This record gives sequence, structure tokens and C-alpha cells, in this order.
Amino acid sequence: GTGSTETTLFPALARSPRSRRRQSQPDCPDVRARNLEGNREGQVEPTRTGKMIRFFLLQNRQGKTRLSKWYVPPPTGGNKDNGAPSYATADSTATDAEKARIESEVHRLVTSRDKKYTNFIEFNNYKLIYRRYAGLFFTIAVDMHDNELSYLESIHLFVELLDSYFNNVCELDIVFNFNKVYMILDEYMLAGEIEETSKREILDRVKFLDKLD
Repeated sequence: GTGSTETTLFPALARSPRSRRRQSQPDCPDVRARNLEGNREGQVEPTRTGKMIRFFLLQNRQGKTRLSKWYVPPPTGGNKDNGAPSYATADSTATDAEKARIESEVHRLVTSRDKKYTNFIEFNNYKLIYRRYAGLFFTIAVDMHDNELSYLESIHLFVELLDSYFNNVCELDIVFNFNKVYMILDEYMLAGEIEETSKREILDRVKFLDKLD
């Protein structure tokens, strides 16, 4: 990868039995299958379940956010009429400040959590699911009743995608190629839902888009 002088973040990934399992996983109610050409005309999509990812973060131990993807804007305060949380537009200063505050709080929670506890944390009115790989913390925020184990696997698949694309990825690869990281994530997750679970399909699509640059 770009950071050849830096220690590889995921050295055991390529040798992991999990990474050698079949790449295309079975669909579940939360997953909508997609091929490179898109849905064929007349093809019926599975019904959405209403469950969705709120945000996806990648942070290092020092608190630097290397990736931040929000699918649901954070509440920015109470409504004056009924006290309910209000949601500002995506480009508002208040929303940006609230995102920064939440990201800082998420970092504090996941980095200080004792290893004897689970990787699931109830946070506000949703749930944080995180995994640590070397010096990086990958965190997904989902609805309270979503399946934690499925999202742990989702995080691992994203790490496998990065490792395959960058060939032993390190943090510097992510820093200097953040646009590629977001592109990979967008081929994997879209509008708060898992769009594709085949590592081969995602990487083929990303390589195709690379040729268009």
C-alpha cells in the first residue's frame, strides 16, 4: 500500500480462515442484491424492513476520524413546540457541530471500553457496534433491535475489502486515498443499507470505476 514504511494494520487478515470462506453470502431481509448492470427491468426488489445504518466511522486511537459517513443526520436540539428532537439540513453548521460532538463521544466510548465487555454499546436511542483492528476502530450505529452479530460481520467484510484493494492496507493508505475508501464504502453500503455482500462483485465494480478516472 501507500504506507509501506508503516506497520500493516491487518497482517493476519489474508491468512484468516474467515477470509477464505466463499465470498458471496446468502441474502437476508436487510440486504438487497445488486449486479454490475443494476436491476433488470421488471425485477422486483425485496421489501425494505425499515432497519438501517445511521452512521459509519473509522477512527484511530488518537481520536482522528479517518472516515465518517452519515446516513441519518443527528438531532440538533428540541423542537420548541413539543420538545421532540429536530433534524437540521445536512449542510447546516449546527448539524456539523453535532456530528463532531457525537464522533468525539463515540471515540471516547470505544477506546476506553474494557476488553472483557461486548462490542455493543447502547448510545442515545440507538446502538454502537464496533471492532478494533490494530490502531483503528470501526464503528457502526444501528437501530436498537438490529442484529449485532450481522453488523460485526459487516465491519469485517469492509476491512477485507480494504485489505484486498490496497494489498495489506495500513492507515496511511486510508489517509492518502480517502476518496477510494469512500468509493468502496458506497459500493458496499447505500442509503443506510447493505447493498452488496459479495467481495468479488464490489471489488470488480470499484476496479471498473477506477478505469473511468
